Amino acid sequence: MKKPANTAAQFADIAYQPQDPKTYHPAIGLIGCGAITEYHLRAYKNAEYQVTALCDLDVKAAAARRDEFFPDAAVFSDHRELLADKKIEVVDVTTHPEVRGRLIEESIAAGKHVLSQKPFVLDLDEGERLAKLAEKKGVKLAVNQNARWAPHFSYMREAVWAGEIGQVASVHCGVHWNHEWVKGTPFESIYHLMLYDFAIHWFDFLTTIMAGDGNNREEPTRVFASTTKSPTQEIKPALLAQVAVEYPTAQATLVFDGHTEHGQHNHTFISGTEGTLRSSGIDENRQTVQFSKQGGTFSPVLEGMWFPDGFHGTMGELLCAIEQKREPSNSARNNLHSLALCFAAIESAQRGVPVVPGTVRKLPEPPW
Repeated sequence: MKKPANTAAQFADIAYQPQDPKTYHPAIGLIGCGAITEYHLRAYKNAEYQVTALCDLDVKAAAARRDEFFPDAAVFSDHRELLADKKIEVVDVTTHPEVRGRLIEESIAAGKHVLSQKPFVLDLDEGERLAKLAEKKGVKLAVNQNARWAPHFSYMREAVWAGEIGQVASVHCGVHWNHEWVKGTPFESIYHLMLYDFAIHWFDFLTTIMAGDGNNREEPTRVFASTTKSPTQEIKPALLAQVAVEYPTAQATLVFDGHTEHGQHNHTFISGTEGTLRSSGIDENRQTVQFSKQGGTFSPVLEGMWFPDGFHGTMGELLCAIEQKREPSNSARNNLHSLALCFAAIESAQRGVPVVPGTVRKLPEPPW
């Protein structure tokens, strides 16, 4: 008997794109105008968000960003002047984590809602403290885990949360690319460049997948990780890393080959009790998703790209949460689960033993 043709109607209509508030259009201030803020500001401009002030110790950098994206915005070199502006309700803090905690705390004290750059904090207890401060002040504190709104990651997460593949049994991600672009930049001084600065996106993806709809979170029991240098790399941090994560009824692996100069490829595979999701492509911006369950396989045509749409998603979720008087899905407290897994993996890689996530409260000190 001939099987019926697969159609999109056989599968759920997955809402994966960034969402915008219906009527809430606050003034937004940006603290820190480094290279990554190009994507922040491009996303905000495309979404027609109102950035009214930019601040950087290098006032020329702030002015350059203003001129490119929001010509009518004010420019400051002192963040306290920006925070003193009562018209600004939301602050995007994009500085390095070593100074970001203080800026987040001052922003909260000024009554501002805050979007923090990732990785959120270097200390889980400090992250808890900041989350409590925001709750006490009555403001929202979210984290810019922008990969959550990369189209393929967002589609896969929302499909899992909708119960489309049943209970998750395995998650496997492989990222094979060339990360030597960091040579000569401050990133080259990060000892665990792969597991900390880069892989935080995949730790966060895995954590959100295993969180289900938030009511049936499955916590990792152990993580084992290792890193090594490739035979040809010219930068100091190891470019090869791998992670195995154990759950009570599931398993996950993350593989990062940051030395791949030819045939670069990214893939993600999620297997559940009722279906399978997979994505593949030559990089994080060009991914094809397949969704398989009883009845066949469907490949949705996804719109958008991680850069800059992921940055639209993080700010959009914060603004929607403020409007709807709820916690953002990318809240600081939510993100601490991802950081706990990240810190445990780094500790495991340094010690060569399995580690229980949550037992490592601070980013491990590098051996160099």
